[in-house]
Amino acid sequence: MAGVPQQQTDSFKFPKIHTDYPPFFTLQITASSRQAQLERWSRLVQRYCRHHKIFQLSIVDYQDKELFKNSKLNKTLFPDDIRKVIDHMVSQDGQQRAEWLTPAKASAWIWWRRPEEWALAIAAWVDDTGQKGSVLTLYEIVEGDATETQEFHAMDMDVLRKGLAVLAKQGKAQVFGTDDQQGVKFF
Repeated sequence: MAGVPQQQTDSFKFPKIHTDYPPFFTLQITASSRQAQLERWSRLVQRYCRHHKIFQLSIVDYQDKELFKNSKLNKTLFPDDIRKVIDHMVSQDGQQRAEWLTPAKASAWIWWRRPEEWALAIAAWVDDTGQKGSVLTLYEIVEGDATETQEFHAMDMDVLRKGLAVLAKQGKAQVFGTDDQQGVKFF
C-alpha cells in the first residue's frame, strides 16, 4: 500500500521536541512561533519519510501513527493541523517539500527529495556507472541489483517518472513504452 512504511532494521529516532514537549502537538497562535513549529514539523516529516522510504503520505493512514502521535505524552496532531503542516510544506516558505495529490487534501507527495533532486541523483548514477547510451527498464532502476546501494532503489514508480521527466526535459533521457513496461534511454 502506498504511503505505508517499509520495514527497517533500525528504528527512527524522534527529536526531543516530539518525545518530550507536549505543546509541539498543538499549533501555536503567535505567527513567529507557528512558523518555527511548522518548519520543525516539516523537517520531521521529511526525515521520517526518508527513513521509511515513504513517498505518499495519507492523512487518514497516518493520523494515529507514531509520526503524528505520542502515546507517552498522550498527544496527537489532529488531521486539520496535519493538513496545515503539509500546506506549509507545499508553500514557498516550506520550500515546496510536499504536493497535494487531490484537491480534498487527503494525501500528498512528500518531497524529501524533489523530482529535480531525484533527477540529479539518477543522472549522477548514470554517469558513475557508464550507463549513458544504454536503455534500462524503470523496474531495473528501482529494483535492479545495480541500484541496491542507491537512495532511489525501491522508490515509488511515479516519483521515478517525475524525476525522469526532468531529465527528459533537459535532453538527458527519453522515456518510452507503456505504463507497465516503460524503458528509458540516457544521453
